[in-house]
Amino acid sequence: MITPDRHHVSIQREPHTEEVIARGGDNRAAGILQRSGFVSVARVHDSYHRLPHALGKDEQVLYAARAGGRLKSHGYSVSTDPAFASTTSPSVYVTLGQRVAAVAAEIDRAPDTQEMAAAMTELTAAHDGVLESARTCLLAAADWVEGLGDAADPARAGRLRQLAEYLDHVRWDLAGMRDDLAERHTGHPRRTACPGIDDNEREASVTCSCPPTPPRPPAPPAAGAPRRTR
Repeated sequence: MITPDRHHVSIQREPHTEEVIARGGDNRAAGILQRSGFVSVARVHDSYHRLPHALGKDEQVLYAARAGGRLKSHGYSVSTDPAFASTTSPSVYVTLGQRVAAVAAEIDRAPDTQEMAAAMTELTAAHDGVLESARTCLLAAADWVEGLGDAADPARAGRLRQLAEYLDHVRWDLAGMRDDLAERHTGHPRRTACPGIDDNEREASVTCSCPPTPPRPPAPPAAGAPRRTR
């Protein structure tokens, strides 16, 4: 079995269908392709990305070249049809998802419940937290889809509103956990400062950049009763 190269992406026009197909890469590459206008296709024994069927040939060339340039700017090896070759390298930009993921780093290095609660607040804030903002996006999408004109669009809009309501329940649950953490005011036993920091350090907020202590290995299973022999 051939292992796919997660750092290589090919963007080619299929000769039989005239579809522009992108294959290879990892989840990050998939996100770049989707932001470049590609749609994902998952089949039983195959998965890839392709450009929408409604695009004209000139638009296909533009989208494919843009995707190739973005992938190269993020360090991927890219092979394309000559028509899709890009001579420009777009600058790397930080996506909204990456900015949200930065909260995970804050949670991981939080030394106590106060800092953990502060990081959780970014997710659970009622007015402009991540989850509330995502709920607002779903509701806006529902309003937009509902008037699109297809017979199935009202049902799609209803599903979007159901997901928005579910997300609101998730936010409420997490907000309760966040409040419980804020009340405890205690340090995490496995996120303490490095013992190598000098006790005479004048900066009270100094923290250790060492990685967190690895979890303790599980205790060995208790010895069972001795087996009887005849």
